Amino acid sequence: MVKLSRWLKHAFMPPWCWRLSFPSDVLNAIEKAVKHSEYQHSGELRFAIENALSPGWVWHGMTARHRATEIFSNLRVWDTEENSGVLIYIQLADHEVHILADRGINKCVAQPEWDRIAQLMRQEFQQGRFREGSLQGIQEITRLLAKHFPATSENINELPNRPVIIKR
Repeated sequence: MVKLSRWLKHAFMPPWCWRLSFPSDVLNAIEKAVKHSEYQHSGELRFAIENALSPGWVWHGMTARHRATEIFSNLRVWDTEENSGVLIYIQLADHEVHILADRGINKCVAQPEWDRIAQLMRQEFQQGRFREGSLQGIQEITRLLAKHFPATSENINELPNRPVIIKR
């Protein structure tokens, strides 16, 4: 059953609203943090921000988690040489954060670890600290990946470091 309040939130969220939480200076800081992170491990991070889901998707029960899985595929986060991609997905309308990792990483890092980091980020975001929450999340992910997937001499950057804004 569709919650009308959720549908209204998605249907009427202005398409520019993401800029309030993620202005260009925050996007630049995230890009820099991702680049710095990837020097320390062999993983590939992709940071995606989506304002709201299509009202039709909400009406049919799409969750932010399901959408994160679609974005993981659409952005080809799974398409790295060592199956070492990690998606950080922010969905603003539902106040959701999801972190998904490719199968190479999931062999060593369990989903509860990603969920813990996502919760830390959500807590910062609830306080309006989007820069701090994003950078803290990237730092926590960096620690995990550096432990299990240290950088190699051939540490190629396979995915863009710039956060992507998903527009409907």
